[in-house]
Amino acid sequence: MTIDSPDDIVRLKRIGRIVALTLKEMQENVRPGITTAELDEIGAAVLKQHGARSAPQLAYNFPGATCISINDEAAHGIPGSRQVQPGDLVNLDVSAELDEVYADAALTIPVLPVDPQRHNLVLCSQRALKKASHAARAGQLINVIGQAVENEARGCGFTTIMDLGGHGVGRKIHEEPHNVANYDNPNDHRLLTEGMVLTIEPFITTGARRVYTAADGWTLKTSDGSLSAQCEHTLVITRGKPIIITDL
Repeated sequence: MTIDSPDDIVRLKRIGRIVALTLKEMQENVRPGITTAELDEIGAAVLKQHGARSAPQLAYNFPGATCISINDEAAHGIPGSRQVQPGDLVNLDVSAELDEVYADAALTIPVLPVDPQRHNLVLCSQRALKKASHAARAGQLINVIGQAVENEARGCGFTTIMDLGGHGVGRKIHEEPHNVANYDNPNDHRLLTEGMVLTIEPFITTGARRVYTAADGWTLKTSDGSLSAQCEHTLVITRGKPIIITDL
């Protein structure tokens, strides 16, 4: 999506705020013993309260309102009977639609107590998102995003998943530009343009560069069982600092 009118940005900010509020409510309820299905019910209730619809359900018939992935599950985890345990890394990924506009955001929560490696992995994903967002300016190559994410991951002693990255969003949940990589890809000569709407979503792991699809047909797990942390925002590209749509 490219912002074409003031109405576009108003609608985008509206759904972005709903996504952010949903994530906040779910995050506040992450605790040992709660099931991922119960967390999903909390997220679904917030979306319903604001008149928004789950994008994964709407676009892909996903078996949950939100995606909840734990530890070596990098993305698209199906909510169910699994109970959150102390030390888990719980990834909450919320994407939603309202008035034919979509927004997408995610965060990873360490369930205390966690060891230093898990704590640092989450912090690294947050810093990678911040640095990549700062680099994303109109006129720059899209590849500056991947460079920033990979540099941060390497500096922390971690790696990035090559199979997963950001994407355009707005009119649909996934649209051009597709495959906004989390690694340095010198062959990607696409430009960031003013008004472009996309997600930046670093996937940082303790070792794996690839994922595979689990037997449930949805959950993406690291190839070697490595821990994974993701952090994501939807933003609008400008000539200066981008507009973060999914931040409260």
